[in-house]
Amino acid sequence: MTIKLILRNLFGIVTITISMFFLNSCSSNQKPKELNTIFFSTEISEDATLTVSQKILELQNKPDSKIIFEKGEYHFYPNKGVEKFVYISNHCDLMVNTAFPIDGFKGLTVDGQGSTFIFHGVMIPFLVNQSDNIHVKNLTVDWKNSFHSEGKIVATNEKNKSFDMAISKDFPYEIRNEQIYFIKPYYEHTLGQSILYDTLRKAIAFNTEAYTDITSKGKTKHRFKKDNIKYKYDHDERAPEYKDIGHEYKIKAVQLKPGLVRIYNHRKKLPPIGTILTMKGEQGVNRVSPAFRVTHSTNFNATNVNIHHAGGMGIIAENSSNLTLDNFNITPSKGRMVSTTADATHFVGCSGKVTLKNCTFQNQLDDALNVHGTYQKIVDILGKNKIGVRMMHHQQKGFTIGKPTENIGFVRLENSFFPYKKNKIKQIEYVNSRYQIITFQSKLPNDLKVGDLIENLDGYPELLVQNCNISNNRARGLLISNPVKTIIENNFFSTEMEALLIPVESGYWYESGNAVNLIIRNNTFQDCQHSGFNRGVIRFVTDDDNENIAFKNIEITGNQFNHFDNLLLEIANTDGLLFKNNTITNSNTFPKLYPENPAIRIKSSKNIVFKNNNYQGTVPKNKIIDVKENDTQIRFE
Repeated sequence: MTIKLILRNLFGIVTITISMFFLNSCSSNQKPKELNTIFFSTEISEDATLTVSQKILELQNKPDSKIIFEKGEYHFYPNKGVEKFVYISNHCDLMVNTAFPIDGFKGLTVDGQGSTFIFHGVMIPFLVNQSDNIHVKNLTVDWKNSFHSEGKIVATNEKNKSFDMAISKDFPYEIRNEQIYFIKPYYEHTLGQSILYDTLRKAIAFNTEAYTDITSKGKTKHRFKKDNIKYKYDHDERAPEYKDIGHEYKIKAVQLKPGLVRIYNHRKKLPPIGTILTMKGEQGVNRVSPAFRVTHSTNFNATNVNIHHAGGMGIIAENSSNLTLDNFNITPSKGRMVSTTADATHFVGCSGKVTLKNCTFQNQLDDALNVHGTYQKIVDILGKNKIGVRMMHHQQKGFTIGKPTENIGFVRLENSFFPYKKNKIKQIEYVNSRYQIITFQSKLPNDLKVGDLIENLDGYPELLVQNCNISNNRARGLLISNPVKTIIENNFFSTEMEALLIPVESGYWYESGNAVNLIIRNNTFQDCQHSGFNRGVIRFVTDDDNENIAFKNIEITGNQFNHFDNLLLEIANTDGLLFKNNTITNSNTFPKLYPENPAIRIKSSKNIVFKNNNYQGTVPKNKIIDVKENDTQIRFE
């Protein structure tokens, strides 16, 4: 039996469907199963924030609920959203508002039925926490006003190192104290981080590193006794509260007429006329509104979801397991050059399986995918099984490295990129956003030192990236620090930096992990690294200057490299890599930036095998491979 109740109230039309299933009239001992479904009509579209958020809160203790939208365009404003302070990994930490406060749910489906959700100002559309079996599908996320701004380069002057920008009415601005500020509803930003786009290709401009970032700041000339300031403990000079110390603005903005602004004192090459300069404000304060934030949750699925813009990442997931993105697309709208202002997708301390398939990631201002854990520094040894740890990067603040029974590895990078001992968490005492006390189930290693790092060995997922288009964006395609099985197959890459960066980042971002059991097969790499960096299309690298092995058991097979330049593959600190059945051709799309390079560069590695590759590039055969150390072991079959 099915009962439909149609209610009209201040929130518009809400239809509640209750389905009751009976085996027969005699089964009176079986409790009926209720399916809670809420239907939103377009009557609430002018500002759906309060309606949607309140109904979601009502469903919190009702498992396996559904929210269905009549197909249409819905607007969401921060003024009536649910407010919460959040520490967000690789973002700013701030008070935000959300329209979808999905907290503590045990089964929830949000079906937009093809609707578009337009957000206004600083919001996190979907805030998912401590929930299981969440499915978001068939919807588009966009912002009315973007978190970045754009200006077309219309003139340059070498003599006074200036360039002129034509700025459309879509990007209102004002000039204060000779600096340009772009004004949005609920938000503003300076010129800050910037990069050039090619209007014809609608992609990052060739050799943009020669022209950008715009050199807006330099060191201060006048200071008095600044060196007398001392800190007892580590402090992060990159954090927002410190980042301006010792620096001052060097550029000057002058309005020539409304919508035409001249920028003086740029110290790199002047940007080419006709290109679009995209600007998003200063690092450390310009990531405020990711589209999805998922924390401490399991079984999250997003299907047929389009994100046209966000003031941060498309999705940032932390301490969560089993996440699937299927036809999850990041592309710009409204003629904009930029989609999301940071990564398309980002996973920190996640486990289980992470799957990305049939996705498009284009024109975002950072990587398509970043998968890693977190290094935290031991600053106190407090007992035989207790330590104090510090979050070293300000965008790690508030991050909890693990939960009871999870395995923590102790790392001393000068000796090895792999843990020298491990122990299970008993409990974590959260003292503040930077400092936590961890108690372990067993005694600490006898040789443990202050300054060693820890990582969560259970905080890495099995990763699949399949049938995705990753192109036209700033930075890398995939950034993978994942010592669990990873498969990257049947994807298309055309990125301005590395298509695939496999790093150990232990000193700047403190992002833990390396790569073990990595398969890269049947992908196409088209003209990557075109922004000007002298790096490979696929690059294995550590930020510690030693020869320790960091990467093991790598297969790169059946791929097509169609590249304008020489350098394809950089191998470092690797034990066991097979490069087989790959085809390399020269595209001639752009002029070579580094014609002196080999195709492959190897150092500090062993058990490297090349087999049945078809090289049709333009590097002389005797210079295809450059080996930096005599003890590097290479075999050709």
